[in-house]
Amino acid sequence: MLWIILGILVSYLIGSIPTAYIFGKVLKGVDIRKFGSGNVGATNALRVLGKGPGVAVLLLDILKGLLAVVLIGDLIIAALPRASSDLLRMLTALSCILGHNWTIFLNFKGGKGVATTLGVLLGLSFKVAGINWVIALSILTWILIILLARIVSVASALTALFLPLYMLIFRLPKLLILGATLLSILVILRHKTNLVRVIKGQEPRLSFKKSQ
Repeated sequence: MLWIILGILVSYLIGSIPTAYIFGKVLKGVDIRKFGSGNVGATNALRVLGKGPGVAVLLLDILKGLLAVVLIGDLIIAALPRASSDLLRMLTALSCILGHNWTIFLNFKGGKGVATTLGVLLGLSFKVAGINWVIALSILTWILIILLARIVSVASALTALFLPLYMLIFRLPKLLILGATLLSILVILRHKTNLVRVIKGQEPRLSFKKSQ
């Protein structure tokens, strides 16, 4: 039990690293929470800090989820070889995403968890057969919705909604499907205010036109 608690705690702290906030402070001396959507995530970093920092934040947030599942997951599994590896990895995955969404370093105000969820799925793909197809379908779903709706929050929420279904289609273990359902719920709940703005027609859309 001590190893599980330690793994959950370390995964939460990894997820809690506020990359967008750090980039804002270091690069522009601003608190990213006071600009754009106020969200501490890659999308707001892209809007406020620019393409380079936005992409860097995206990759680092993905890396957080990957490290929690692969590195911390492996350490706990090695210490507890008789325990369910799927369960232990899902615990580290959920802990990391909770850390990203409600980081202890910023008074529990964090991001939406989309990039870190992708990192978690990438980490699982190294350990569980079939996850790579789920990732591919999820990315294609996100891109398709972005092209049609041009709203990041809509693409993220709908892709999250499809995630457990894709896992079900590829007959992945029930524990992972349950975990994916929880991940889906977390992403959708974090986009609640965005979806309300979508209904009101107030959510900003992406523009694919080149600036003059």
